[in-house]
Amino acid sequence: MIAVEAGIAAVFVIVAAAGITGPAWLLAAGLAGHGAKDLWQQRSHNVANTRWWSPFCLVVDWVVAAILNVLIAAGVDFHH
Repeated sequence: MIAVEAGIAAVFVIVAAAGITGPAWLLAAGLAGHGAKDLWQQRSHNVANTRWWSPFCLVVDWVVAAILNVLIAAGVDFHH
C-alpha cells in the first residue's frame, strides 16, 4: 500500500512541477485529480484516524481548481 501511495504522490509532484513552468491548467488538473483521490480514499475507508481530512482536502482542492479555471478562462497570465 505504501508503494501505491508513493507512486500516486510522485505523479502529483510531477504534474505540479510541470505546472509551475508549463501551462497553468496542469495545476488545476492536478488539484482536481487530488480531490478525486481524496474522494476515493473517503469512500474506500482508506483513512483510519482522521476521517474528516479527506472531505476537507477534497473541498479545498476542488475550490482552488475551480478558481484557477476561472482565472485561466479570464486570461490571467501566471508566468510573468
